[in-house]
Amino acid sequence: MLDSYLTITPLGGHGEIGMNCQKWQTAQGVVLVDCGLMFPDDSLLGVDVVIPRLESVFTEEENVLGVILTHGHEDHIGALPWLLHQYKSLRGLRIYGSPFTLALVEHKLEEHNVLERVELIPMPAYSSVKLGTLTFHFIPVYHSIPQCYALAVETPVGKVIHTGDFKLDPTPLGENAHDPCADFASFAKNGGIRLLMADSTNVEHEGRSQPEKKVRDDLDFIFSQAKGRIVIALFSSHIRRIKTVIELAQKYGRSVLVSGRSLSTNIEKAVELGLIEKPHNVYSEAMGFPELDPAQTVILATGTQGEALSALARIARGEHRHISLREGDTVIMSSRVIPGNARAVSKVHDQIYRLGASVYHDRSRTVHATGHAQREELIDVIQAASPEYFIPVHGEYRHLALHAQLAEECGVDPQKIRIIEDGQPITLLPDGMRIETPVPVESVMVDGKGVGDVGRVILKERRILGGEGLVAVVLVLAEETGEVLHGPEMISRGFVFEQQYNHLLEDSKCIVLDQIENTNPSDTQKLCERIRSSLRRFFRDVLGRDPVVVPIVSKV
Repeated sequence: MLDSYLTITPLGGHGEIGMNCQKWQTAQGVVLVDCGLMFPDDSLLGVDVVIPRLESVFTEEENVLGVILTHGHEDHIGALPWLLHQYKSLRGLRIYGSPFTLALVEHKLEEHNVLERVELIPMPAYSSVKLGTLTFHFIPVYHSIPQCYALAVETPVGKVIHTGDFKLDPTPLGENAHDPCADFASFAKNGGIRLLMADSTNVEHEGRSQPEKKVRDDLDFIFSQAKGRIVIALFSSHIRRIKTVIELAQKYGRSVLVSGRSLSTNIEKAVELGLIEKPHNVYSEAMGFPELDPAQTVILATGTQGEALSALARIARGEHRHISLREGDTVIMSSRVIPGNARAVSKVHDQIYRLGASVYHDRSRTVHATGHAQREELIDVIQAASPEYFIPVHGEYRHLALHAQLAEECGVDPQKIRIIEDGQPITLLPDGMRIETPVPVESVMVDGKGVGDVGRVILKERRILGGEGLVAVVLVLAEETGEVLHGPEMISRGFVFEQQYNHLLEDSKCIVLDQIENTNPSDTQKLCERIRSSLRRFFRDVLGRDPVVVPIVSKV
C-alpha cells in the first residue's frame, strides 16, 4: 500500500549530546517526538541556548497530530516555546507526556506566554494514545528524573521501540519496580520489532550503571561523619536524589535550606504530584532562611557545572547573601561534569578548598549515579527487543558508531544497522528501509530575545573582539565640501592601553586622513571600507594584532 510507511527525520540528538528531536511522518500526519535544546559550549560566546532548526518540522499542508515527550529534561522539552513562537498558527497543539514532564512543560510555556495555545494530556505509565496510524505505548523506564518513558509504537510498517534516556536499575528507591526488557520482549510478540532506536550516551562505559541505592548508602555515610554544614550541588530535576537528601536530613536532625529558584520550583511540583511527601524541615531562599546552627543544616544548591551565577559558585566566592562556608564544612558534588565544563567546576572546587571545606565528588565516593545505560544494559535491551533494524540515537558520532558495533555483536544484521545524523531522514517500508534526501537542519542559536540572528559571522566577530579588541574611528565631515569638521578620533577598547600607545593611535589618524583625501567624500560606504582595511593592515604590520575596526562617519 502506498500509505504504508513511516519516515523518521532526526532534527537533533544524532551527532551531539542534547537537542533531542525527531519528526515522525506517515500518510496521516506528523508527530514530533521530543523537542529539546542544547546548552552552548565555550565556543558559542554569549549564546544562551541552541535549538533545532524548527523550520524543518512542519509545513503548512501537513496535519500536525501532536508532540510526544519521553521525559522532562531540557534537552528533550526545552525548545517547545520556540516551536510555538515559530508556528504562530499552531493552536490547540496536543502534547503528551507523564504528569511530571507536563508539569515542567506547563511552567516553561507559562513563562513564555504560550501556554494557552497547547493542550497538555498526561499519560500514566503503560497508557496508550493513537495518533493517526501510530499508536504510542508509554513504557516506564528509570533515568535521573521522575516518570520517564520509552515508546513502544505500533506503526503501519511494524513495531518500533524508542528507548528515550534510560538505565536498568534492579533496586530502585521508593518506586514501583518495573522491567523495561520484559516489557520490550512482550511488545515484540506477534510480529517482532521492525526497528529499535536506543540511547547511546554511555556506550563507551563497560559493565552496568550504579544503582541509586548505592548513592543513598554513600550519602548516608557522609551525613553520619559530617560535623559542620553540608552543601549538596545537584541537578534540580533529580527529584529522587532530592528526596534522599531530605530523608537523610530528617534522619540526622538537620534542616534543608534550598538555594536556587529551579530547585524550589521542582520540589513544589514534586510535592503536588505526590513524588515527595510534604517536608516539614525544608526552607526556600525566597521565603527566607531561619536562624539555625550551620552544623544542623543541609544546603541544596544549584551549580553542578560551575555556572558563575549559580548558588554554589556564589557560596564558593563568599558572595552568597545567606550562606557562607568555613573550615570543617562538607560540599558534595552530586552530578557528573558535562564535557566542556571541567575547568569551571575545578575553579569552584579550588575556591571551596581555600575556605577550608572538604569536597566529595564521584571519584571519592559514589555521590552520583548516571541516568544512562552502560554496555551490559544496552546488550540486554538489544537482545530483549531482537530488532530487524537498529538505529543508535542520543549521542555524538563516536557513541552512535560504537553502539552500532555493539548491535552487530548482539546479532543484528549489519546490513540493517543505520547510523544517521541530524537531517538524514529514513523511511521504514513494509519490505525494507530507504535512506531519503537530507534536509537542512543546521542548529539555531538563541541569544536573549534574538532567535537565529547570531550566526558564524557574529561569533567570529565576538571571538575577534575577545582576542584582539576594537578600535572605533569617529569622523564628522561637512556635507557639501567633505571638509573634516571633527576627528578623526580614535577610541580603543580591549586593543591597546591608550596612554601607552598614544603615539600609535596618533599615527593611525594620518592613515585615516590619507583615505579621506583619496576617496570621494560623498561615497561614505566606500570611505568606511577603505578606513577599515587600511587600519587593520597598519595594526597587523606594527603590532601583529587584528582588531575589529568600526568607522563612524557622520555628515553635517
